[in-house]
Amino acid sequence: MSQGQQSLREGEEHYSTLLNNSNAVRAITSAVEGTLGPKGLDVMLVGSRGEVIITNDGVTILDRIDVSHPAASLLIQVARSQQRKVGDGTTSAIVLAGALVQEGVVQIMKGVPASKVVSGMQQGIEFAIQSLQRRTRMIQGLHDPLLEKTAYVAGRERRDIVKLVMDAASKVGVERMKEPTFNLANCVIAIEKADNEVYEGLLLRQKPLHSRGNQVLKDVRILVLQDALEPESLDEEVLTTEAGFARYMDLREQFGRELLSIHEIGVGVILLERGIHPDAEQFCIDHGILVIQRVSRVDINRVCEMTRAVPVRRTALHKSSEQLRLVLGFSPQVAYDEELERVRMQSQANSQGPFVTVVVGASTAEVVGESARIAGDAASALQAAVSGGVLPGGGTTELAISYELERQRETVTGMEAFGVAAVAAALRKPMSQILLNAGYNPLEKLEEARAAQITENCDSMGIDCDTGHVINYELEGIVDPALVKSHGLKAAGEVAMAVLRIHNVIKMREEDGRLND
Repeated sequence: MSQGQQSLREGEEHYSTLLNNSNAVRAITSAVEGTLGPKGLDVMLVGSRGEVIITNDGVTILDRIDVSHPAASLLIQVARSQQRKVGDGTTSAIVLAGALVQEGVVQIMKGVPASKVVSGMQQGIEFAIQSLQRRTRMIQGLHDPLLEKTAYVAGRERRDIVKLVMDAASKVGVERMKEPTFNLANCVIAIEKADNEVYEGLLLRQKPLHSRGNQVLKDVRILVLQDALEPESLDEEVLTTEAGFARYMDLREQFGRELLSIHEIGVGVILLERGIHPDAEQFCIDHGILVIQRVSRVDINRVCEMTRAVPVRRTALHKSSEQLRLVLGFSPQVAYDEELERVRMQSQANSQGPFVTVVVGASTAEVVGESARIAGDAASALQAAVSGGVLPGGGTTELAISYELERQRETVTGMEAFGVAAVAAALRKPMSQILLNAGYNPLEKLEEARAAQITENCDSMGIDCDTGHVINYELEGIVDPALVKSHGLKAAGEVAMAVLRIHNVIKMREEDGRLND
């Protein structure tokens, strides 16, 4: 073996972990990059039992993909972080993370130390995020035309979905949309064979006990028990004694008085986290009280927030009527919808704005599920735009910043400049992939778009994916939420830098095999 061949082999061994991780990242990126942009295609997910999901939603694909490689698992964390924080832009974030890893590997393979590349990438990403913030255009209320355009892009040009989401936003209001604890996408539910609607209130999937047709209750007081509605129980051994049986009868009488107290204070609906005793069930039937049992903790919390009910345990029924009234919630109307098989609980007017449920319907479970995912993306994008403004979409902003970053690189001394260059190159990947998916030569069209940006002195110039001509993306209404871009770049950068820092991968021993001190 010649000295040159030996050096090449040693180099490959030195970078074997890096290349292995890079290939794993590339495999995950390739699974979703074909879905990016208006001409992106769908992915078919096939389960072990033959179940099929057809979607181009990045987070759905990555959430269900079978992954065993640790570096690939790190990349999937980007999608989860993006979904949790802003609820949209997962595919773009993954594509960007993959590009950052690939460009970083190129620099390291040239002989640039990984630590220098990572340090330079960190500087480049910080500069890019600041540049995104400077370019952001804030939304001027819910009637701003760019707001609807943002939902239209995220909603994959589904006008019916956009109309639903915009209607929900108008009912909720800007102030509530800006609350960190409020998530409009969580208000979206999918119901097979239902009609699209925005309902001002909550829809509970549990069927009430003994509902009387389409019974409608007006001005309803609501009792929420994080417990079962039943008398206090005693051990079987205690019941075998005379004193124990007497205690049992006392508890039954006490429970009867508590049920009467519930009726006397005007409770019309009882929500239970657990079940109900037969005697209590019959009492509620006789007195027209609607009982909804086995309600999830999440739904209970939502009902309490909307109705201002205070969830209590069974022991709270021992309290006086005056004390018990203080924990009741209120709804103007509660009814069971037999067609939807849901309990409708109407929201009351309050200073925080009404609670809404965005019902997305379709003829089949597969179609309605995908429609609900699209509506969730549109709702997340709209809320992010309200909170943090918008930027021209389609990768046009990233393209402009990439060239700005190249100029910034000239001011960076030392080998960190190679890391800055890696970020600049990676920022062109979103537009490049969108153009590739539309059937164009990315190299040619990227240069054409950049030339137009320089000529027009406008960062929003890009390529029309239908005609291939240069257009102004902002004027055409092709915009993305600024938060989606900035958080996506930040999350992608964090994971990419973590992957590039890995020198070796070592399997840990099983916990059961730990050595004793």
